[in-house]
Amino acid sequence: MQVVVVAGGGPLSPQAIDAIDDGAFIVAADSGLDHAVAAGLSPDVLVGDLDSISAAGRMWAYEHAAEIEEHGLDKDLTDTELAIARALQVPEVCDLVLLSGSASPDERLDHFLGIILALGHPSLAALDSVEAVIATTQFRILHAGHSVALDVEPGQQFSLLALHGACGGVTVSGARWPLENATLSASEARGLSNEASVAPDATTKVSVQTGVLTVVIP
Repeated sequence: MQVVVVAGGGPLSPQAIDAIDDGAFIVAADSGLDHAVAAGLSPDVLVGDLDSISAAGRMWAYEHAAEIEEHGLDKDLTDTELAIARALQVPEVCDLVLLSGSASPDERLDHFLGIILALGHPSLAALDSVEAVIATTQFRILHAGHSVALDVEPGQQFSLLALHGACGGVTVSGARWPLENATLSASEARGLSNEASVAPDATTKVSVQTGVLTVVIP
């Protein structure tokens, strides 16, 4: 089974680098190749309209025989969406990890929202896991029927958001405020700022039965 990393724009944080498994297949979205290489990574594929990658990045791709999938500037999909689509073509892909730079509004909030929305696409529902590290914030995207044991410290905050539409059957255990078969709508913030249990040996788990649930670990 294969872990596939999608490297997006912006300098990658140490937290992002730590999220990469040895042997992961790396797809770079346009200038994401520059940032991946700067972080010591070796992308296998370069995807996008290539309007923001540096000349040095292009040369790196040629010199290292990376696959280059170039698209025109006038396109319906973002470079990130194209990179995710290419990631799904990797044989036996089971886990998707998207890495990107700052999530600050100064760095195009619309692009940040577009990344999170893209991770809820139905084509990713069959994967074992979908996650992202944007700057230093971790996201776990739970498609219907999926669950996750969060990698959090006792008392650490996390939030649940139904950004892609209503989520049903939301269950949270090992937390200060547990939930059991709850429904979260896209217009409420009830899942904000929960906390991992401080009880010894407690494990914080989240699951969803319907919809796409975004778990945010600041």
